[in-house]
Amino acid sequence: MSKTYLKGEVMAHILIIEDDRDIADLLALTLRNHYDVTVAHDGKEGYAYIKNNTFDLILLDLMMPYINGETLLGEIKAHTSSKVIIITAKHELEHKVNLLTLGADDYITKPFYQEEVLARVMVQLRNVEEMNNVHIHRGLKLDEEKREVNLNNQIVQLTNSEFDILSVLMKNPEVPLSKQKIYNALRNGTYVGDDNTISVHVSNIRKKFNQITDESYIKTVWGIGFMLE
Repeated sequence: MSKTYLKGEVMAHILIIEDDRDIADLLALTLRNHYDVTVAHDGKEGYAYIKNNTFDLILLDLMMPYINGETLLGEIKAHTSSKVIIITAKHELEHKVNLLTLGADDYITKPFYQEEVLARVMVQLRNVEEMNNVHIHRGLKLDEEKREVNLNNQIVQLTNSEFDILSVLMKNPEVPLSKQKIYNALRNGTYVGDDNTISVHVSNIRKKFNQITDESYIKTVWGIGFMLE
């Protein structure tokens, strides 16, 4: 089954900064089946993670020791492209408007439902995916803008043709594609009946994947062509 950030498995990287350990544990439990999650229990620890890592989204509490959430929000927005969802106990409209003005992308008020947290995270990460042209399939991540492929957190060096073929497959998850359709999708190419060219490129992609994992990612559909699996 193909997965994007919307249904992400591997994975968007989320940082939870929350000093209440029970709440931090609940948030981590909610998200870890879907995303790569890191937890910080105070503002200072959270700031250290932000300086040394890249996160797709940050769940940020406001009232924390050492560095408060509003200060961290300013640092995050000034120096990263991470989406930020504020976790707050305040329900006043003026407070929520102020958070959005400071740069928060969304907010969740305490107490919260786990389903609400997951839904709001999915929306923000879907926006990231659409903006960055990133496609996720299990442990495989393809970034069209950077023309970069990452498998199980390892960069895979593909030729231009291999990248384009993989991109076509990842844009059409769970759909068997004929070699003709794949060929025609490559940089507006025109099919000339050279099935072997596509097969050779797919074989090379598989070999490079096999250097990283034993899992199979491209399935041969006999009589048709190829699809992600």
